[in-house]
Amino acid sequence: MVKFLDLQKITALYSDEINRAIERTTNGGWFLNGVEVQLFEKEYAHYIGTNRCVSCANGLDALWLIFRAYIELGRLKPGDEVIVPANTFIATVLAISENGLIPVFAEPDGNSLQISLSAVKSVMTPKTKAICIVHLYGRCAFTPELADFCKTSGLLMVEDNAQAHGCRYGNSKTGSLGDAAGHSFYPGKILGALGDGGAVTTNDNELADVIRALANYGSEKKYYCGFKGKNSRLDEIQAAVLRIKLKSLENDIAARKRVAQFYVDNITNPKVTLPGKELLTDHVYHLFPVLCAERDRLQKYLFENGVETVIHYPVPPHKQICYQEYNSISLPVTERLAAQELSLPMSPVLTEAEMNKVVECVNSFE
Repeated sequence: MVKFLDLQKITALYSDEINRAIERTTNGGWFLNGVEVQLFEKEYAHYIGTNRCVSCANGLDALWLIFRAYIELGRLKPGDEVIVPANTFIATVLAISENGLIPVFAEPDGNSLQISLSAVKSVMTPKTKAICIVHLYGRCAFTPELADFCKTSGLLMVEDNAQAHGCRYGNSKTGSLGDAAGHSFYPGKILGALGDGGAVTTNDNELADVIRALANYGSEKKYYCGFKGKNSRLDEIQAAVLRIKLKSLENDIAARKRVAQFYVDNITNPKVTLPGKELLTDHVYHLFPVLCAERDRLQKYLFENGVETVIHYPVPPHKQICYQEYNSISLPVTERLAAQELSLPMSPVLTEAEMNKVVECVNSFE
């Protein structure tokens, strides 16, 4: 079986360094808010290209903290609308609604799979105060036109960078392009920890200070709470592991791009579409999505022939039971993607033989 993502094999690449880092951390006796976290925040901010990085427990918290901090600073208020791509993972939407903000779903472009300016304009109202762009699948969702529109309209631009560590727009990395960005270090991400982890990057020092307080029970000084916050922390061991893997991130991205290029060059089945394949150099390939009108039959065929795949995502947020208030909305592009998307194996440790097997199986599907 060609695994969709072989985390054991990826972790084994760093096993000696990780074991030394864990031993160093445990022997040091400091497990939270220590040197490893401080160094990771400094190194990750430098990598992304922002002044500040505030670590937290996970990617959902990172986004939640951004929106909550903007509320505390008076830049947003409950009832304000935030435009979000309709084809995102539900965490993006939860971060908005859990702050009393209103998610407004915009259709993605059918080729790039990213939010489009025309779709944003079509759903914007006087209550719209922010846009959350999502660099889905490791594809850059930022455009200068969208940034200019936010600036002229007075909208905040928040980035969901959970799937796009190291992705670039020109000379800048995603995570540094908007007002603030949320990052996830879930083990399966491009930069993954050995458990959950997250961070916020921004050039706004005031925002970063409020986020740090909110993530620490709302406290800037121990036992004195200026905000109603939460406990959201990256632990020292996860920070130590992320520091190790960050050093190899560019090499991992290059390996992912080689896999993607192999797929693009060799998948020829007319039943299978490779959306946005001409945008290859702009992606970091957290995932490699293909579209097929007979997606479920294709997935079954691939599995029976030794290729593991995953669907991202079979039920869009506006059709989830927990968001019944949006269930009647019709978003045909998003719903088509949910019915047709299939993610092929993608990782920096796929072998040539495994890539060949994936391609052969996809091409032989009838």
